[in-house]
Formats: sequence, C-alpha cells, structure tokens
Amino acid sequence: MNKGKLSQEEKTLLDAVESGEYESTLTKSRKKELEAAANLTFKKDKRINIRISNRDLVAIQSRAIEEGIPYQTLVSSIIHKYISGSLQDLTARKSGKPG
Repeated sequence: MNKGKLSQEEKTLLDAVESGEYESTLTKSRKKELEAAANLTFKKDKRINIRISNRDLVAIQSRAIEEGIPYQTLVSSIIHKYISGSLQDLTARKSGKPG
C-alpha cells in the first residue's frame, strides 16, 4: 500500500493492521450504528440529468479511468465533496470571491 500521503498516526495504524497487531475496540452496537450511518450516507436513490460540454465529459472520463472508477461515481464524489466543503472552487479564490 502507498504510505506516502498518510500522517504519522495513519502510518502507525496501517503498520499495526498489516502486521496483525491491531485489535479493534469497536463494540457490536457501535459497529451496527456506524454501518447504518454509512448506508444512509452512500445511498444513491436519486437520478439527475445534466448537460456538460464534450470537453468536460472527456476530461471527467479520463480522470475516472486514471482513478479506476466509473465516471458517474467520480461526478457524484465531486458533488458530494463540494457540498460537504472538502472540495473548493479554486477559480473563485483567484478572483477574490470566498470559496
């Protein structure tokens, strides 16, 4: 696994998991709670249709191929990250707008 982008804490955890030394303290009830939250978070129950330029579609499809995921999944991820605040519009920053 590529460890180059992990924090020291993440590297320590990954090393423990990979060596078989990690022991989870997760209770069954907490696991069930987290699974339910994850299922609701990733539930895709709505369909949308959008019009984008061919250039943008080709770029999205190329990036999705690089990531090894379907392009619709990439588009959905981009939208989710933008809405949740973890993806920001760099062009808005360059123009002085908050973003």
